[in-house]
Amino acid sequence: MKAYVLHGISDLRYEDCPLPELRPGWALVRVLAAGICSSDVPRIFEKGTYHFPTVPGHEFSGRVEAVAGESDRGWIGKRVGIFPLIPCRSCPSCEKGRYETCSNYDYIGSRRDGGFAEFAAVPVWNLLELPETVSDTQGALLEPAAVALHAAKRAEIFPGASVCVVGTGAIGLLAGQWGKILGAGRSVVKGRSEAKRQIVRQCGLEYVVEPYAGEEFDCVIEAVGSARALEESLLLTAPGGRLVLMGNPDGARALSQDIYWRILRKQLTLVGTWNSSYGGEGDDWRTAAHAMELEELKTAPIISHVLGRESLMNGLSLMKNRTEAFGKIILKMNG
Repeated sequence: MKAYVLHGISDLRYEDCPLPELRPGWALVRVLAAGICSSDVPRIFEKGTYHFPTVPGHEFSGRVEAVAGESDRGWIGKRVGIFPLIPCRSCPSCEKGRYETCSNYDYIGSRRDGGFAEFAAVPVWNLLELPETVSDTQGALLEPAAVALHAAKRAEIFPGASVCVVGTGAIGLLAGQWGKILGAGRSVVKGRSEAKRQIVRQCGLEYVVEPYAGEEFDCVIEAVGSARALEESLLLTAPGGRLVLMGNPDGARALSQDIYWRILRKQLTLVGTWNSSYGGEGDDWRTAAHAMELEELKTAPIISHVLGRESLMNGLSLMKNRTEAFGKIILKMNG
């Protein structure tokens, strides 16, 4: 099979690889569509994966081609989305079913081979059958949609609440939509460029561009990860409000005394969010798939580019250098 293999930092090669070997309880998935996550850019060009060589890519959908166990044969031929986190099942978080906070997890696309390939090996437990009306490209958007939903739920949005998402990436746009779906009276996305205005509006959301001062919101979701976005989010959160920190930090953090005083005097609640809930009660993935099936979640405006499987480097370059406005970039890996 063909796969994008990361041999070292900035050393990504599209090359022939053997098919993944299956162990009991695992499935061979023919990858149909794969999304490029913003975290893939530093992973490939700056930080690397947990070992080399590794096939990156954790946002993908596919079709089950084979399974290792006879009891799993019913999965063959089904189109699926893939929950990329593989929990240890033995730590305190796993014992409570909170797999997203597993202490010793494995991860498809960073700790083991992922979806930037023709085929990927995936535990059967991590497969989610896609509804018939949910497309392959939408299936590749399930991971960021579930992450965004998890953050929106952590915001504890109440009916009529005002919500502001700081950040115009795909997860930010999805989080803004979840705000409306969960009952917000107003859901605003705040960005830094006019280039995103049309995409945000197509998602049914309000858009504001900095400078933006004076108004405060009941619930704020920080979806950038920069020090500037964090301070801005703290200023945007109303007294007694709730701030959810979702963006992966791009460096060290230090709060000024003035900002720290604002946290105290406004009696803010700061909440972290990580990944998404999968399996059992409150499953973010099945909720996201259902919302796509009902067309409650608008995905078409978010998918700005659909590229052929040979064009991963073009997509990564666009995201790294920001040569044009983009939402989610999807690769069609097969078909």
